[in-house]
Amino acid sequence: MTIEIRDAEPADEAAWRQLWASYLTFYHVDLPPEITDHTWARVLDPSSRVAMRVAFVDGDMAGFAIHHFHDSTWALTPDCYLEDLYLDEKFRGQGLGRALIDDLIELAKRNGWSRLYWHTDRDNAKARKLYDTYAKEDGHVRYRLPLK
Repeated sequence: MTIEIRDAEPADEAAWRQLWASYLTFYHVDLPPEITDHTWARVLDPSSRVAMRVAFVDGDMAGFAIHHFHDSTWALTPDCYLEDLYLDEKFRGQGLGRALIDDLIELAKRNGWSRLYWHTDRDNAKARKLYDTYAKEDGHVRYRLPLK
């Protein structure tokens, strides 16, 4: 098994859209197409803070990690937020989730960012098993107030 992790490129769009649709289904979310289009455009825009690392196994896109950095009031350097991490079901349990997180850790270190953080659903036991090997859940509860 040959694993490659790199930044997303324009030619990755069709494969990413397939994984993105599966990701949204996993979380029971239905987004308007213009949001998906906008997300893809921001990923490719070098002036955007939204970026994506993609993982390939033997040439097939196996997963992605969408992230962005932001200033922090608790540190001198930016934090990196891993907003979306997803692996195609057929590639789970093979170390790719760990490889994508490790890749982001290295990226954050190279950029001098202070922290990498993320969240997931409480009942996402498979993902939490991996995440707990990096850090224990910190007790914070997220509140999301829709404004539109």
